[in-house]
Amino acid sequence: MTNRHIVLAERPSGMVEESTTRIDVGPVPEPGPGEALVGVRYLSIDPTIRTWMDDAPGYLPPIELGETVRGAGVGEVVSSNCGRYAVGDLVVGFTGWQDYVLADEGAASMQVIPPGIDPPLVLSVLGVTGMTAYFGMIDVGGVAEGDTVVVSGAAGATGSVAGQIARIKGADKVVGIAGSPEKCAWIVEELGFDAAVNYKADDVATSLRSLCPEGIDLYYDNVGGPILDACLAQLAMRGRVVLCGAISIYNETSRPPGPRNIFNLIVKRGRMEGFLVLDYLDRFPEAQIDMVGWLAEGRVKHAVHIVDGLEQAPQALNLLFTGGNTGKVMVKL
Repeated sequence: MTNRHIVLAERPSGMVEESTTRIDVGPVPEPGPGEALVGVRYLSIDPTIRTWMDDAPGYLPPIELGETVRGAGVGEVVSSNCGRYAVGDLVVGFTGWQDYVLADEGAASMQVIPPGIDPPLVLSVLGVTGMTAYFGMIDVGGVAEGDTVVVSGAAGATGSVAGQIARIKGADKVVGIAGSPEKCAWIVEELGFDAAVNYKADDVATSLRSLCPEGIDLYYDNVGGPILDACLAQLAMRGRVVLCGAISIYNETSRPPGPRNIFNLIVKRGRMEGFLVLDYLDRFPEAQIDMVGWLAEGRVKHAVHIVDGLEQAPQALNLLFTGGNTGKVMVKL
């Protein structure tokens, strides 16, 4: 038995290319006392992985050259020398891009998944992406009845759930911004958004003035760049902007200029706030209870985009930046 792991071979400049990573092969690690061996089954592919590949400070340190690419995943315990994990348990945590990983008894290691829960759910609506949508929309954005809400990246794993939560919480209008006619149709016809803007074909600023004539009460931003600028220009009095991500600039080789319409926050007495879902780890159980209920009631729907094969992980990451996915991207090993 061998352990394949994808390591960072060089810092990317723009999109991840073939030379950015390489596959190293080594022995399967042996679990010591208090450890368990986990066979990785699914990898969570998230935009933040691209930011960790840069040699730049962030909320987690950069991935070092020659180091296994960092990322979350779901695995199955195949052998165990500790009481926390039993053989056959499904677990979730930071697995990295590899076939096998060791878990220990520490509280910060893997979490056991309750029986009967589908692994892709744990990496999507019940995992970090769903929790990001939940706390960003409710706690940071303070979504309220009667709000006009706009969500960018609305056909992605987080944006699609964020818009549905806004509807559940009584928003009067939910508008999604996505990148194809098919994605726009999906979020309106399947997810219950009131309207959609195709940023690749429509003039976003003009569309928002038409769809949100009284202004945007809450903008959930997953992309940054010109779309953030357009939403700032259409902000309602005391409007809020939730900064969740800035996927439009993650592959930029130089930092683009900031939004031109930032002054409108002053004029409209608005608020713009960034957040990390890691700040809410201790509250995941309460959010997951809500999410399970909404799933059971059919009030939250989701999509997964599964790519087969560990070796395909770099290209799966690129899907997030080319718009080749709908919903949550994950790799099945």
